[in-house]
Amino acid sequence: MDVLDIDAYAERSKPLDLACVDWAAVPRHRLAPETIRVLRYMQDIESHTIVYERELAKTRAIDEPEITTFLACWLFEETSHGRALARFLEVAGHRPVVRARSRTTLVERLEWAATGLVARAWPRFVAVHMTWGAINELSTLTGYQRLLEVEPHPVLRDLLAGIVRDEARHFAFYFKQAERRLALPGTARVARFLVDRFWGPVGTGVAPAAETRFVATHLFGGADGRDAARRIDATIRRLPGFADVDLVEAWVDRHVEPVDACVSRTAA
Repeated sequence: MDVLDIDAYAERSKPLDLACVDWAAVPRHRLAPETIRVLRYMQDIESHTIVYERELAKTRAIDEPEITTFLACWLFEETSHGRALARFLEVAGHRPVVRARSRTTLVERLEWAATGLVARAWPRFVAVHMTWGAINELSTLTGYQRLLEVEPHPVLRDLLAGIVRDEARHFAFYFKQAERRLALPGTARVARFLVDRFWGPVGTGVAPAAETRFVATHLFGGADGRDAARRIDATIRRLPGFADVDLVEAWVDRHVEPVDACVSRTAA
């Protein structure tokens, strides 16, 4: 499917198909405590999408019909991910995260104030939004793939496989939009400046920083995880103006202690 054909994209948009999920089998398989913690984080952030879209609606992004159509589909699908993960947690005997979405953190308020200023001052703001979205969707997609690799729960694996398919489509739309918009004169330079200085992993400013670090450690702390982080950066480097960008792997290097080091210290 051509992800830039927004009519075709909208026609295929639907909530996550849960008809074939064997919910009765969920409690019969053990979940690692680390997996439960990661799932609660993911469910919380997926459910927070409506807040992100609410703020985007205050920017010039809503002036572009193809972007608003995509965002409507994106919100619908991401919300279904949050609901599916919440249901899985409940069936497995664990509480999902429930928070008042009308209350925002100071970090969020500052971030959206800055976003509003850039959006009003710069006509090509949507290029930054698409680039930021591409980075975050690829990070999210890779995070789900890493959880599939480390967690053997069979029902969860089926559920995550469906979410991964949706996230791949979301990433493809953001990436192709960013690629097209960053090619305009001067656009990549501004977008790169903003990403270099203000980008943070998905969930930054929403979930507690300790939870973000825990999720990053569990999914990206080992050798396989570092390789996955490296692949994210390699993909984003294909965007105009981002050939030497160092994002996810650099963040992991700064904030995540290698799993091997943790194991060695514990053994000692």
